[in-house]
Amino acid sequence: MSILITVVLVLVSLVGGLQAWRWSDRRRAAQGWVSLERLGQGTASTFDPSSVEDLPEPARRYFLYTIKAGTPIRTVTKLFMSGEIGLGTQDKPNYLPMEAKQILAPPHGLVWNVNAGRGLMRISGSDGFDGETSWVRFWLMSTIPIVRAGGSTDHARAAFGRVVAEAVFWAPAALLPGDAVSWAAVSADVARATVNYRGIVQTVDVTVAEDGRPTMVVIPRWSDANPEKTYQLQPFGGVLSKFRDFDGYRLATHVEGGNFIGTEAYFPFYKAQVDDLCFVPADL
Repeated sequence: MSILITVVLVLVSLVGGLQAWRWSDRRRAAQGWVSLERLGQGTASTFDPSSVEDLPEPARRYFLYTIKAGTPIRTVTKLFMSGEIGLGTQDKPNYLPMEAKQILAPPHGLVWNVNAGRGLMRISGSDGFDGETSWVRFWLMSTIPIVRAGGSTDHARAAFGRVVAEAVFWAPAALLPGDAVSWAAVSADVARATVNYRGIVQTVDVTVAEDGRPTMVVIPRWSDANPEKTYQLQPFGGVLSKFRDFDGYRLATHVEGGNFIGTEAYFPFYKAQVDDLCFVPADL
């Protein structure tokens, strides 16, 4: 009996410790969310098309398509999304259904809270960057930690790449030209933005249609998502579709993307459908 009691006590202690760890993860993600949300408070100026008239032609078309004249400049976006996330490989994608809530505040960061899968393959956690640190923390059945990454300069640089890429999707006003953002033309239909934030420099190429609709976004991302598991620059991006109007912004509500876009190794592990979207300080 004493051995059984000891085993039970050990198991209870283990489960309690894991739950405390899980609670700590949620708390840190929530703190990151709040800090980014605060960046959207205050009075906003409005978009004047003349502010982009000197930009390269594809960049000008992009802004005139995505932001209506007179729209308040909002750079913090909150989203609800559903879709699929692939946890496998190009040959065996292993797509799982997912639902997520996200705050995006370029260039300062993002927090993506996600639930994916079902039954014994139910995965939850968060992926984020708050300007100070970055993290990936996922749990199986809210009990077993299965992915723990972040806290390094390399990881923060990779996370910042995602922030800049998704700014094109859902926070175009954050990419208006300024001290930290510049634009150049790559071709008649591709514009390149360069974003500088706390010494990290990230470029993003935006392919635009004749009407200015962004159809593809590609960045050279600093990433270790490769067979060698070594950090290197590699193409990452997505294809945009199903545009809708949100309070003066015309944004994609369907995005498919992943690593090595534009190559034979491309694996679109991320398939997201935006179910709702708003800008801070408005509430969903």
